[in-house]
Amino acid sequence: MYQDKILIIKYYLAILVLINCFYKGEYLGWGIHLHLIAAISWIGGSVFMFVLGISLRNKEDQALVYPRIGPIFGYFEMVVLVLLISTGIWMIIQNNLIDILFNFDVHSKVIEALRDKLVLVAIMTVITIIHLKIAFKTNGKERTRLETLFSRASSLGIFILNFIVLHYAIVIRNIL
Repeated sequence: MYQDKILIIKYYLAILVLINCFYKGEYLGWGIHLHLIAAISWIGGSVFMFVLGISLRNKEDQALVYPRIGPIFGYFEMVVLVLLISTGIWMIIQNNLIDILFNFDVHSKVIEALRDKLVLVAIMTVITIIHLKIAFKTNGKERTRLETLFSRASSLGIFILNFIVLHYAIVIRNIL
């Protein structure tokens, strides 16, 4: 388990080095490309796991699949989520949007959509942390009813919020 955490830290540092190397000072630079690749990975992976969860109704099938796929997917999603948040923050900083975002006297369609998107991302991050905590704690073990309820509810919440956040990203892109 300790080696897995070290591996995640190494991936995160490598991603930050890549971001730093690729950024050339152009409008949004490579940050947007890394952000989009991470978003595709995050949403695609979440949709896959959601469909897998719905389609595997047999407890024996679940017992064969989840203990193997779950941890791999969980670590992958943690790295991707960190990349998404890092590149998002970086693009906000690089485009001098921090003062504008936190100045609530400033109103525009783009800024309002970005504020809404950031709130949803924060909520989704909290839900993801809850989901991963339960998933790692109970991997290969029987879950309590409460753990099952929170796990399924958080999975559904992540699934739905993915598409709402994606909607806001599309709205922002269409305005720009």
